[in-house]
Amino acid sequence: MKQSEQWSSKLSFILAAAGSAIGLGAIWKFPYVAGTSGGGIFFFIFLIFTLLIGLPLLLAEFIIGRKTQKDAIQSFKELAPNTSWHFIGRLGIVTNYILLSFYSVVGGWIIIYLLNGIIGNLNGLTEAEYGELFGETIANPILVVGAQFLFILITIIVVAQGVQAGIEKASKWMMPALFIIFIFIIMRSVTLKGASKGIVFFLKPDFSSITSETILFALGQSFFALSVGASVMITYSSYLSKKENLVQSAFSIVFLNILVALLAGLAIFPAVFSFGLEPNAGPVLLFNVLPTVFSKMPFGMLFLIAFLLLFLFATLTSAFSMLEIIVATLSKGDQEKRKRFAWIAGLCIFLIGIPSALSYGILSEVNLFGKSIFDLADYLVSNILLPIGAFLISLFVSFKIPRKALFDELRLGSNLSITLFHAWFVLIRYVVPVVIVIVFLDTVGII
Repeated sequence: MKQSEQWSSKLSFILAAAGSAIGLGAIWKFPYVAGTSGGGIFFFIFLIFTLLIGLPLLLAEFIIGRKTQKDAIQSFKELAPNTSWHFIGRLGIVTNYILLSFYSVVGGWIIIYLLNGIIGNLNGLTEAEYGELFGETIANPILVVGAQFLFILITIIVVAQGVQAGIEKASKWMMPALFIIFIFIIMRSVTLKGASKGIVFFLKPDFSSITSETILFALGQSFFALSVGASVMITYSSYLSKKENLVQSAFSIVFLNILVALLAGLAIFPAVFSFGLEPNAGPVLLFNVLPTVFSKMPFGMLFLIAFLLLFLFATLTSAFSMLEIIVATLSKGDQEKRKRFAWIAGLCIFLIGIPSALSYGILSEVNLFGKSIFDLADYLVSNILLPIGAFLISLFVSFKIPRKALFDELRLGSNLSITLFHAWFVLIRYVVPVVIVIVFLDTVGII
């Protein structure tokens, strides 16, 4: 059964798809990875890999979804009947179940910090006290599970409303609000005394500082930045009209993703350098270092609340896409079943995520393969399932779908030249799979 819903416009699709891509990876992970990997040179390499790796993969998923206009599993069954290729779609479902189970935990942390900021509990603390607060927060079982449930509840309510009434409507105001808040924070950050050092650190590449680790980190960041590998974009593009320009849409989403990475860096690094803090604080940059920075600014708590609100918007729009691929597969285009499956899938994900939520509290002593439950779920998705999914998608599109069919699909709604098509095809068939293998071998410690 083909999807009975569609995006109301190309802009709606771009905002929703960009919202899917712009989440924890762009606003939380990008700044701290850039801070620990050389700043400007990392950003420069990230740009190159986003265009050469992320963009071709994004187009590949777009082709599968828009061509069939079916959910992730049925898309592969239609394009490759009586084969096992539909395993890619099933892998995507499993990936999104696990991903949203621990992603919702971080979403809950953001809600806790946002509420703490609103009621004044984040005022006037030292950097050490912010660190203690974060440790106490994530160790409180009732607090973290309750916040995780609230995050999942918001996600369920939006996705249950459908593509246009739920995801599209939420994305239409959340994404513009995200950019407005970003500009607001950047204007304050770059005008701080000594902010220029942070701008130089982030935007001026120092080619002498390139290391193999910097290249691989930039490669991994660009790979995960566009939400590719979990069949999310297959589902989103299945709601897209045949009249829309896939190439233009893909470039728009890539541009927005790069823009958010740029804005995140400009919001964070000038302020960090202005107050003499270290940019390489790592994953705690958002919850420890940034509150310290904002607390030292005039009206700093207002800026911190605005930043946390921005972060919550970005995290939710990504969560919508993760739940949507599961609901779309279960409901198979039947809108009457959508609400029921949204609640069933969402509550199952919440239950699956509880051990991750308790990983830093009552389950802190539980370790599997040397990792906490939360870290293991993150590692399984980021380092194993997503690379495998993206690798298989690149092979499927370039070897299983006839080249003419690929060209015809990309030409719908556009005037794509044969030269650009061949360039994309070479990248998706030969370059992308090799690069993914390199990243995968590196992240699992083989090279």
